[in-house]
Amino acid sequence: MALEYNKELYRDDVYQWQEGELTATRTTAWGGPGCHNGCAVIYYTDKDGKLVNIEGDPNSPFSRGRLCLRCLNYVEQINSPTRLLHPMKRAKEDRGKDAWEQISWDEALDIIDKNVKRIQREYGPESIAAMMGTGRNVCWQCPVICYWAFQSPNFCLGFLSGDACMLPRSTLNFAQNGGALIADMSQSHPLRYEDDPEYEIPKLVIMWGNNPVVSNSDAFLGHWIVDVMQRGAKTIVVDPKLTWMASRADVWLRLRPGTDAALAMGMTHVIIEEDLYDHDFVSRWSYGFDELVEAAKEYTPEKVAEICWVDAEDIRKAARMYAELHPAAMQWGLKVDQSPTGIPCAQAINNLVALTGNYDVPGGNIQTDQPYRTDMAYNCGLQDVPEEIRAKRIGDKISPLHTFGFSATAMSDMILHAIETDDPYPIKMMWFQSTNPIANMGTEAPRVYKALMKLDFVAVADIFMTPTAMACADLVLPIAMCPERNSFRTWYTPMRAITKVCEAPGEAVSDEELIVKVVGKCNPELLERFGIHDDVELLDFFLRERSDYGGQLGRDFHDLKEEVFNYPELPYKKYEKGLCRPDGSVGFMTMTGRFEFSIYPFKQWGMPPVPYFEEPPESPYSDKIDEAYKEEYPLVLTTGARMWQYFHSEHRQFPRMRQIQPDPQVRMNPETAEKYGVIEGDWVWIENHRGRCRQKVVFDVTYDPRVIAADHGWWFPERDPEAPSLYGVFDSNINNLTSQMQFGETGYGAPYCCLMCKIYKCTEENSKVLPGVQVTELGGWEYEMAQPNVREAENADVNGNELNEALYAGRGDE
Repeated sequence: MALEYNKELYRDDVYQWQEGELTATRTTAWGGPGCHNGCAVIYYTDKDGKLVNIEGDPNSPFSRGRLCLRCLNYVEQINSPTRLLHPMKRAKEDRGKDAWEQISWDEALDIIDKNVKRIQREYGPESIAAMMGTGRNVCWQCPVICYWAFQSPNFCLGFLSGDACMLPRSTLNFAQNGGALIADMSQSHPLRYEDDPEYEIPKLVIMWGNNPVVSNSDAFLGHWIVDVMQRGAKTIVVDPKLTWMASRADVWLRLRPGTDAALAMGMTHVIIEEDLYDHDFVSRWSYGFDELVEAAKEYTPEKVAEICWVDAEDIRKAARMYAELHPAAMQWGLKVDQSPTGIPCAQAINNLVALTGNYDVPGGNIQTDQPYRTDMAYNCGLQDVPEEIRAKRIGDKISPLHTFGFSATAMSDMILHAIETDDPYPIKMMWFQSTNPIANMGTEAPRVYKALMKLDFVAVADIFMTPTAMACADLVLPIAMCPERNSFRTWYTPMRAITKVCEAPGEAVSDEELIVKVVGKCNPELLERFGIHDDVELLDFFLRERSDYGGQLGRDFHDLKEEVFNYPELPYKKYEKGLCRPDGSVGFMTMTGRFEFSIYPFKQWGMPPVPYFEEPPESPYSDKIDEAYKEEYPLVLTTGARMWQYFHSEHRQFPRMRQIQPDPQVRMNPETAEKYGVIEGDWVWIENHRGRCRQKVVFDVTYDPRVIAADHGWWFPERDPEAPSLYGVFDSNINNLTSQMQFGETGYGAPYCCLMCKIYKCTEENSKVLPGVQVTELGGWEYEMAQPNVREAENADVNGNELNEALYAGRGDE
């Protein structure tokens, strides 16, 4: 059903037009700050080139005019008086002080080049690490700076323990079935819903471990689920909280945080036991089904109910609905990743997609990849690093998945370990781009802070001054916002243009312009070889030389800018059509050529090939902690839920956003509050053996009384920027309690959402020493820090070359 709108007002034949004195530009937005999707917008700029308004573009097949609060608030954000305007330096001994000196870009680049060359000479380029935040507007730009400018293999995510944000799911997908799977809401085609003759509305959507209407994460727009619900789709929600979606669901599974793998195996048990699986797909296209049958036997609904704190009949009902209502889509989210068993958890859920015949079918889960084979992700530019340096990437020995190339980055836990110990070699310089790890992504934040203060040189490129930059940076670089940059987005189909509509204030530059500046200073020969002199030539290089968009279609950034959106063909059931494997043979891009319920390489590596559940290391039932610990810290702590107005640690300095929720909140059942002598509105300490933080109590009767849910990403731009305050970043920081080095044996997954804690009311007496003082002046809290369990890849039968050959050739019969 096509949308109705004023086509004279919202043009669809050009990307730019005049409306009186305003220039309207159709393009897309993709942070920063605060975007994880890439929705279509119309920017309105005045005669002076100033952004004065933003609207959703109803012409867009992708977002159909919808925008979130964060995007609608762009005018306030882009005109914020707190933006960084100029490069600034500070003496190393002044870290933590607001002692910045404005400098020119030439001096800033000289400082970068001097430190890069010194560290390359004295320690090797691998002793430089670069980190970014969530995979959005710098998902290829920061890697390119790391690989091209520094010639270092050590790009990774901002001290994200266990790479526990989408990477466990995506790594599992590539290991098990050879490509990423996403819930199919017809978003990969220009015709949507009933307008697309190939598409079928899902009869059921499962939302597992995310709240899509709030988060809109991983290139998925939550509105789409509402669209298909309005067209008759039923829903199942797996979430510890009764969200808006859960309140409308046919089944709500309020599981104990961190037990998702058990729940998925319980549903698998029911589907197999009741013979509800898709026999045709299993017999023709799968490998290892019999092993899965054996593994699922122990996960009876009754046993799983005890583990997950849900009703056994609800497990049966959910499993039957998913197996019987066809097609059905699985929309999974971050919480799948956030336990040490992130890989087996993702595998168990992924198995459900294949078991029920919902693999790469209309209205099920579609296999996808970067449009036009664009090389625009975390490994972008890695091929331009010398092979002998690439081989030194930190974390590649942590598990066979890393050793044999299934990893997309260096491993953050091991970067931290290298800073602390010089093992396997020292890290001396850190480059942060669009990440604020002390406030948000970095678990064990006090530990991260202590490590960063050891570094020889730290540079931060961002839009605003952050606690991380104030704490440890020697150089800060001002970055442009989305309307001030030329770029494009390739995270799944469609490919999208990002068009510059206004100038950045001061001397701020886009991330693309930053590449040209920094690489041009540190490694100018490479830019000359590629013929790159500015941001548009940089974009054209990747579109023409490392993408079929230019290679096959002969197009460049100018063409994409006028198109706004471009949809390459993405057919269904690609495994039947020889579209998954480079040699054109039918089947999956796996060693067996099939969907692997039991993952063949895992067997070769001595890893469990079928999914399993294991208690989080700190849980009410864990055998890794004693009873005294469980008595001292009786509550299950989960964290990381998205908020309408904030994107992780961003937006706290914007009055319109802050007034919606001015304080950090910890949500709990009123029974829990009564038991611990607090009431709604009280400030409470949340504490475990690693540390504590304080947040404000909010009642939510939908949580299990044994669970509390704390906000993440909090800092207070209005507070003193200097240490020990650092904008109050440690005082309410839930990452004072989270852990590093507790990843699973695969190297993926970490217990962000399944730890233990206690709560007690804040008083004047127990608040005399705030966490900021404890961390920055008193050395933090005393406890035994976990260390990594580094394992060499077990490689009895398959080496790297043989593995790659097997992946291309396939094993087993068609």
